[in-house]
Amino acid sequence: MPARKPEECDTLLVEAINRGDLEAALALYEPNASLVQDSGDVITGLGAIREVMQGFLALKPKFTIAVKAVQSGDGSLALLRAKWSLTGTGSDGKSMVMSGNSTEVVRRQSDGMWRFVIDNPHGAD
Repeated sequence: MPARKPEECDTLLVEAINRGDLEAALALYEPNASLVQDSGDVITGLGAIREVMQGFLALKPKFTIAVKAVQSGDGSLALLRAKWSLTGTGSDGKSMVMSGNSTEVVRRQSDGMWRFVIDNPHGAD
């Protein structure tokens, strides 16, 4: 499902991850989008994001998210801030809990839908 409002990028991404739906998650990113990893390294492009996301989905995460702010100047680019938390199963089989405050940049596409340009899960920590 495409994002019709900027904040739906976050909520639809969480829904896709909770379902384990990699393709629906990737559809929310521009082809040359960037994703900031926990290490601070930045990966760019859907191929690289796919690889990272596949590993992440293996944790079988269950997310919750609350978008705290949406700021947009001209209506074609928006800055999102959100608070998220997740539970999952680590590679060692043990339960894990994570949380953070994210910052994302999303852009309105020519069809009116919104997609991630920059996704930083820890950008507001």
